[in-house]
Amino acid sequence: MESLLDFEECIKDSPEFRLTLDQFEADVSLLETHLDKVMKLCGKMVAAGQAYNAANQLFLSGLAELLLYQKKESVIMSCLSQFQQGLQEMLSFHTMLLDQMQRAIIQQLSSLCSQFRPQLADTRKEFVRIGEDLETAAAKNAQVSRHKAADAERASHLLLATRKCYQHFALDYCLQLNTFRTQQNIDVLNSVFSFVHAQFTFFHQGFDLLRDLEPSMKTMGAQLSQLSAACSAKRKELENRHLLVQQRDASGEPMVSSGPDSGDIIQGYLFKRSRRKSKTWKRCWFSITDNQLIYRKSHKDDAAVLFEDLRLCAVKPAEHLDRRFCFELLSVQKCCALQADSEPLQQAWLTALQGSIDLAYRERGDARLSLPGAGDPAPLPATPPKRPAVLSVALGGPGNQRCCDCGEPEPRWAAVNLGATVCIECSGIHRSLGVHLSKVRSLTLDSWEAEQLKLLCVLGNDVVNAIYEARCSEEGRVKPRPDSPRSEREAWIRDKYVEKRFVQRRPAGGAGAGLRLYQASVAGDLVSMATALAEGAQVNGGVAEEEGRTALIGAAVGGSLLACEFLLQNGANVNRRDLRGRGALHAAATAGHTGQVCLLLKRGANQYAADERGQDPLAIAMETANADIVTLLRMARMNEEMRDSEGVFSTAGQSLVNPFPS
Repeated sequence: MESLLDFEECIKDSPEFRLTLDQFEADVSLLETHLDKVMKLCGKMVAAGQAYNAANQLFLSGLAELLLYQKKESVIMSCLSQFQQGLQEMLSFHTMLLDQMQRAIIQQLSSLCSQFRPQLADTRKEFVRIGEDLETAAAKNAQVSRHKAADAERASHLLLATRKCYQHFALDYCLQLNTFRTQQNIDVLNSVFSFVHAQFTFFHQGFDLLRDLEPSMKTMGAQLSQLSAACSAKRKELENRHLLVQQRDASGEPMVSSGPDSGDIIQGYLFKRSRRKSKTWKRCWFSITDNQLIYRKSHKDDAAVLFEDLRLCAVKPAEHLDRRFCFELLSVQKCCALQADSEPLQQAWLTALQGSIDLAYRERGDARLSLPGAGDPAPLPATPPKRPAVLSVALGGPGNQRCCDCGEPEPRWAAVNLGATVCIECSGIHRSLGVHLSKVRSLTLDSWEAEQLKLLCVLGNDVVNAIYEARCSEEGRVKPRPDSPRSEREAWIRDKYVEKRFVQRRPAGGAGAGLRLYQASVAGDLVSMATALAEGAQVNGGVAEEEGRTALIGAAVGGSLLACEFLLQNGANVNRRDLRGRGALHAAATAGHTGQVCLLLKRGANQYAADERGQDPLAIAMETANADIVTLLRMARMNEEMRDSEGVFSTAGQSLVNPFPS
C-alpha cells in the first residue's frame, strides 16, 4: 500500500514533512488530471457508441424493409427475419452496455472527485492562511523586547494560539489527503471493475444469443447451400438461353408475332397517322384480339380499341400515300392509315386483318378468335417455319446424325462455313475460335436459307472428317467421345481446325492449294474447295494464271450458287477485284447468272464499281442484253436511292430479299 502522511511529522512541521506534503499534493493534482481525462474519454466513447447504435438502428430498419420486399420468398424471409431479430437484441445489449459504462466510469469517478475535491481545496486554503499567520506571529514574538514584559506575554500567547490552530488545520488537511488517497484506490478499482463486468455481461449475452441461434444458423446454412445450387443451375440455364438467343441471325428484320397466351391473333409495332394532323405519325403497339383492333401508345398507357368490330371493316394497301408500306383500315364511321416497317410486315398485317375479318364472319358466336387453320386460304406469313423440318434436312447429310467432333448423337448445332453438325458442348468451343474459323448456328432456333442447308447436305460430317482428320492415326491422337471433358474436346478442336494438324499436306503447299481452290470453285466442287481451304489456300488470294481472279470470281464465272455461298461463309471478300478491275458481280453479270447477282447484292457487293473499261455491272448486263439482271440491278439502285432520300438506313439484304428472293 502507498505511504500516507504521518500525523506526528505533521505536528512537528519539519522540512521533511513539508517536502512530503508537497509531493502528496502534486500526486493528488496529477491524479485529478488523469481522472478528468478518463471521464472525458469515456464520454466520447459513449457518444460514439450511441451514434453507432443510431446507425445500426437505421440499418435494421432498412433490413426490415428488405424483409417486406422478400416476402414472396419464404426461405429468404425466414432467414432474414431471424437474423434481424438477433441483431435487434444485440443492439439492445449494446445500449445497456453503454449505460453501464457511463455509470461505472463517469458517475463513480465524478462522485469521487465531487466528494473530496471541494473540501480539500477549502481545507488547503485555510491551512495555507493559518501557516502564513503562524509565520507572522512567530516573527512578532521574536521581535518583542525583553524589557517589555506585557508585549512579550501577548506575543507569546498569540504565537501559542496560532500554533495550536495551525496544528489543528494541518492535522485536518493531512487526514483529508490520506482519506482521499485511500478512497481513490477503492473507487478507481471499483469503477474499472464495473466497466469490465459490463463488458463481460455484454459479450456473455451475445454468446448466449448466438448459441441459441446456432440450430437456426445450421438450418439456414443448409437452405443457403440448396439456394446456391439452385441459383447456379438457374444461372447456367439463363446463360444457355442467352447463348441460344445470341446465336440467332441478327441480320433479319423483326417480324410480327402471335400471342398464344394472350389470345392475340397478331401483334407488333405500326405507325398510326393522326386523324387531326395528317403529317403526324406515331409508333404504337397493335394487336388483334376478340375481333377488335387494339393499340397502345406507350407501355404506360392502357389499351384502346381502334376498331370494335372487324366484320364492319375493310383493309387495303394505301398506294396513294407518299410513305412506304402503308395500308388503310376502313369502316362506316372512320378510316385509319397504318404503316409497317417493311413490305413483309405490311403483307403480314394485311393477310392477318383480312383473315380475321373472314374468320369473324364464319365464327360469329365465338368469343375469341384463333389463328386460321390448315384449311384456311390465307395463313399468317409471320408464323415462323417449322424448325424440325430444318433439323431433319440437316441431319440427313452424310454423317450428320452425330457430332462431327465427339460423336454425340442428334446434334442441334452446325458450323455453316464448315458444313458440319456439332453438339451444344462442341458448339461453344467452336464459337470461341472466332467467326473467321467457325460460324455456329442453331438447327432448331435460327432461320436457314436453302443454300446453307445444302452446304450441310453436300459436305456433311463424313466429308469434313475425311479432310480434317486424315492424319489422325499417324499423329497417334484419339478422337474425343461424348463423355470426354471439355478441356480434351477443346484441345482436339483447336488442333483440328486452328492448327490443322491432321490435314493431309501436299508438296506444293499454299500456292498450289490456291490454284486448286480456284479450279474447284469454277467447277462447283465443294469437297475439293473445302480440301483446298484446309490445306492453306487463301480464300481471297488472287490466282496469277487467271489474271488475279479470286475463288469467288471463279465461282461466279462457273455459275455455282452453292460455291458462292460456301466461299462467302468462309470470309470471301465480295468486292475483291482481279487485275482487270472486275469483281464477282461483274463476272456474274457477264455470265448471265441471275442467282449469283442476287446473292452478291444481298451480301453487299458494290454495283457501282467500274472495271478497266469503265463499265459497272449494270452496263455489262445491258451490253449482254440480260433483262432479268438489268431489272434486278435497277431495282437495287432504286431501293438505295429511296433509302438515301428518305433517310432510312437498312442493310442491302433487307431491301433485296423481298423483291428478289434467291
